[in-house]
Amino acid sequence: MYKYDAIDQTIVDERVAQYRDQTRRYLAGELSDDEFRPLRLQNGLYIQRHAPMLRIAVPYGMLASKQMRKLADITKKYDRGYGHFSTRQNLQINWPKLEEVPEILAELATVEMHAIQTSGNCIRNITTDQFVGIAPDEVVDPRAIAEIMRQWSTFHPEFALLPRKFKIAVSGTKEDRAVVQMHDIGLEFFKDSANELRIKVWVGGGLGRTPILGTVIEESLPWQHVLSYCEAIIRVYNIHGRRDNSYKARIKILVKALGIEEFKKQVEAEWSHLKNGSLTITEAELNRVAQHFDQMPYETLPVHDSSFDAAVASNPAFAAWVKRCVHAHKQTGYRAVTLSLKPHGKPPGDITTEQMHVVADLADAYSFGELRASHEQNLILADVKLSDLFAVWEKARAAGLATPNIGLLTDIICCPGGDFCSLANAKSIPIAEAIQMQFDNLDYLHDIGELELNISGCMNACGHHHVGHIGILGVDKDSEEWYQVSIGGKQGNDASLGSVIGRSFAADEMPSVIQKLIEVYVQQRTPEERFIDTVRRLGLAPFKAHVYGEKEAA
Repeated sequence: MYKYDAIDQTIVDERVAQYRDQTRRYLAGELSDDEFRPLRLQNGLYIQRHAPMLRIAVPYGMLASKQMRKLADITKKYDRGYGHFSTRQNLQINWPKLEEVPEILAELATVEMHAIQTSGNCIRNITTDQFVGIAPDEVVDPRAIAEIMRQWSTFHPEFALLPRKFKIAVSGTKEDRAVVQMHDIGLEFFKDSANELRIKVWVGGGLGRTPILGTVIEESLPWQHVLSYCEAIIRVYNIHGRRDNSYKARIKILVKALGIEEFKKQVEAEWSHLKNGSLTITEAELNRVAQHFDQMPYETLPVHDSSFDAAVASNPAFAAWVKRCVHAHKQTGYRAVTLSLKPHGKPPGDITTEQMHVVADLADAYSFGELRASHEQNLILADVKLSDLFAVWEKARAAGLATPNIGLLTDIICCPGGDFCSLANAKSIPIAEAIQMQFDNLDYLHDIGELELNISGCMNACGHHHVGHIGILGVDKDSEEWYQVSIGGKQGNDASLGSVIGRSFAADEMPSVIQKLIEVYVQQRTPEERFIDTVRRLGLAPFKAHVYGEKEAA
């Protein structure tokens, strides 16, 4: 967990004071709505369908237990007793009063948190793998570099008003779990043949109205130059990105329009002015920032624990949870645990005040006081001893945080949709809940196996529907809510975008549509195939035929 220095704390405190005065002036009529709008957006405050929404930053998904407790207190005092973890690893509260937001920001500052650059046309929260630092396939822990990038991008004067929002993801593992290819810039760390740390740089990825997977612009960038190279990319985008049409303003549109070779040529020309300058990261700077992250006090533990083995053998419910929610750890005798925020019949990603306190207690008791948020909208205890897993399960289950569905169909990624968001064309949460209840049989879910279902309420694709094995998009059809279905999307190293299977469906049809897609998979799969593998082997035709009927599909 990164610990603030005096400069970090001063910046956050000064921003709180600044925004407090801006809010005072707005409420006094000294600032117009148009004048106040960019100011509140710079502090993470949106005006949603029913009330303001405040998006709180969780840089690269890392949270301390004291921060989780503060979030819990804020949701109880200023909201309606719950928060929502988003696909950017941030926390959103949906009902704060505009005049109380400065007080919320002040409380956040006491635990080294803020809402800076969680909205607006700027560089947003930098995301990474939820298993960063502990994954067995990790080549390098990228958190120190991600923190340096956070500091570089915060209040960057040149990039305070980009053509559109800008998202960066970093991955230091062999298997990409940060979906770097769907970001404006994706950074994939690796070691070259000389064991030197290098970065494969992806550019121009993004979902939304025009989904595009990123293209490699640099195969092997020395890590010391990551700031200057990213700055060169964003400069080219800032100069040429469209400002006349918000739908065509993302960097993916510019890269596509210029072509990757011309875009790279312009980046290299810009980089020539920046390379080997003040933006070069030195070993000393990297070490300085790395020292702000606590080293976990791991114990020397055996490979196996007899009490854990006995509990798995004797308790089928515990064994099912271990299979889906417990993950490998590079430290012998430890495991990572995913706490599911996807109980059946509840909005995915939501967590109550009481559950937040439970999670904080679990982190203190079993995971060195630290936890993570994933872009799949779940929470992770990264450092749990094998011998403690049964106790963690019992306490998590009692709090409704142990649904054994991680990676299964009901582990749904879902944006808030039309229930909250003023941009949404349709509701997302009721569709997720209906699908969860349709597939409420855990044995059946385990038989289906790994399947990612993502739901977005509009083309902004906050629910990442394009990269779901099954994707659902809410659309407006003659002022009514309908849902378009795609299959074949995937995140990871072999990422792909889904293809729409045909005409859209009414809300009440959605559970049966998903059921029919699953029926084709179950009938056609080979013993080792996941849903995505079967889709890639067979194509859309058999799925479309079963969903629509042979005549309509033809």
